[in-house]
This record gives sequence, C-alpha cells and structure tokens, in this order.
Amino acid sequence: MDVQELVGWNLRRLRVERKISQDELALIANVERAYVGYLERGRRNPTIATLDRLATALDVHISQLFAKPAEGTPRPEPLRPGRRKAN
Repeated sequence: MDVQELVGWNLRRLRVERKISQDELALIANVERAYVGYLERGRRNPTIATLDRLATALDVHISQLFAKPAEGTPRPEPLRPGRRKAN
C-alpha cells in the first residue's frame, strides 16, 4: 500500500468510525467534498496543511492518518448513502 492509499484508508476508517459523512468532514475541514472522496480512494496527494485540517476535523493527531493497518484488516466500509433521518 503506498502512502496515498494509506492516508485514504485511514481517512475513511476514522470518518466512518465517527459516523461523519464526506460532506460533513469537508465542511468542517474546509475542503471540497469531492476532494475528500479522491483522498479516500488514494487519487490525490494532499498538502500537510490539508491533512492537518482533516485530522483536526476528525479530532485525531495527524500521525493517525499514517498508521499502518494490521495484516488482514478489511478496508472500512462506506457509510450508507443518502441523508440521515432527522431525530
């Protein structure tokens, strides 16, 4: 797994664990929603400043975006598409 894929894997994992949509993360981190998708798929090479904003939005240290998953760990599943029901 190259570093872009690793960052994307961790970005999705952390976002899904927190039940945050790509839209919500993009809004909090002040980046485009499509850009979050590109990052999660390992298709873009973000700046350190962007990684810092995303880590802050996820309430983690930036180093968590570079954590290597344990051998055999499945890729995080995306959240269910669509809008959440109002409470």
